[in-house]
Parts: sequence; structure tokens; C-alpha cells
Amino acid sequence: MSIACRELILGGQKSGKSRRGEQIAAAWLSQSPAHRAVLIATAHAHDDEMRARIERHRSDRAARVPAMATVEEPVALAQAIRQHGSAQTLVLVDCLTLWLTNLLMPVNGPTDATPSVDSAVSDLLDAIKESAGPLVLVGNEIGLGVIPLGREVRAFVDALGRLNQEVAGACDRVTMMVAGLPLTLKGPE
Repeated sequence: MSIACRELILGGQKSGKSRRGEQIAAAWLSQSPAHRAVLIATAHAHDDEMRARIERHRSDRAARVPAMATVEEPVALAQAIRQHGSAQTLVLVDCLTLWLTNLLMPVNGPTDATPSVDSAVSDLLDAIKESAGPLVLVGNEIGLGVIPLGREVRAFVDALGRLNQEVAGACDRVTMMVAGLPLTLKGPE
């Protein structure tokens, strides 16, 4: 498996996005004993179902890629990428969709410390371009279905579509996952 310097992995729910990111991290780790991998998890455990889902992901990830460290950062994503990335460290971000949700719909409501979406996305794009080592970003493609009801939901779908386009433009490779199968949309396979 070739490892792009910067890769965006998109797909629907349960399409194999996270597993693909883990496979890339495992391949990176197998290439050299000097290589490290760090997962930046963006989810908030705001209810029992989400807590159980996060715990299941932790357990599954630990079994599949035991050498990968995990950092939880729901909002300050660009800062976390800068802090944990290096030429010898692959950073896996899972996922951009939850990160955007945290910005647009903070669990405890917005505060003075909540960055604007535009400034956070701009900072993220800078961090992607500046990354010294491999960077793999996972996100959902949710714009393939029917037009959702409700102004807020449509605004979220629009914001995620714009985010995906901007991140795809900053990445060397873009992969679409469908039924566990990768389809390269941009860059080398």
C-alpha cells in the first residue's frame, strides 16, 4: 500500500473509512521501527450510545493497530495536527465530520473560545499544507442523498460539502470508500 503525504478518505457511514485509515497507519508503522502513528479522535461522548460507540472503536483500533497512540481533540484540530505530526509520525484524523459538528453545534453551546468555522477551516488547511509527515483525514460524504428537511440540516450538509472540497484540494490523494472498497478519486493508487 503506497502512502500519500496527505490523504482524504471519504465515504458514507460504515463504508470502511476508518478501517482504511487504520490500514494505512499499520502499513506506515511496518515500514520502519522509527515510524510512529497517532490518531486524533474528534468525537464527543455526549450520550450513552456515543460513549459505547467510542469505546468499541477504541477496542477495535487497539486490536488492529496496537502501536498507534490516540489523542482526543474535538475542536483544536489544526493545533493537534501541528503538535503531534512529524516526519516520522503518521497522523490519522477521524473524523472531519464530527469536528465540523463540534464547531457548528457545540454540545454545551458556543463560548467565546469557540472559533468561527471559517477561521478553524483556514487554520486546518494551513496545518494540512504544513504537515511534515503523512497525514490521513477521514470524513463523511453525506451529499449523495435526498435534500434534507430543515434549514439547519441543509446548512450543515452545505458546510460539510465545502469542507470536503477544500480539504480534497489540499491533499495529494482522495479516496472514496464504498462497501469497504477504495476508489481513488485523486492522486496515485
